[in-house]
Amino acid sequence: MASTLRPSLPSSSPLSRLFLRPLHRTFTTTPRPASAKISIVGRLADVPQMTQTSSGQDVIRYALGTNHGPRENKETSWWKVAAFINDGPFKDSILGLGKGSLIYLGGDCKMRKYQDKEGNERTALNITQRFVEILERRDAYGNRIASMRSQEEG
Repeated sequence: MASTLRPSLPSSSPLSRLFLRPLHRTFTTTPRPASAKISIVGRLADVPQMTQTSSGQDVIRYALGTNHGPRENKETSWWKVAAFINDGPFKDSILGLGKGSLIYLGGDCKMRKYQDKEGNERTALNITQRFVEILERRDAYGNRIASMRSQEEG
């Protein structure tokens, strides 16, 4: 006979409501998406480019660079990102970012296997943007653009 072990708590205890509820687990038949979350703070490698998928949906593609390691042996990692953004001011804001702009990205990532032109099997990390925050804006020439806050103060 299997029994469920429960701690003995006074019925007036706030924890008693938690422990005296029936133990059950909710199941669902809907499969979870096979993706992981990632957060990156990095600089744009180049100006974001807008392309279209085969179904005609707009997608903004860009690459972020992040540095790590000691100063004398600093290494750069490059992250390719795809963003599916509807028309509007936010889309124009992303497309207007220049090389070197500092952004905070949150997205979903997934490993994908494919074959290159020579038939070698490769893997790639696909990152789909879910949110982005612009920390430092640069123009098309890489010059830093002052934020509204610093313009008001100075």
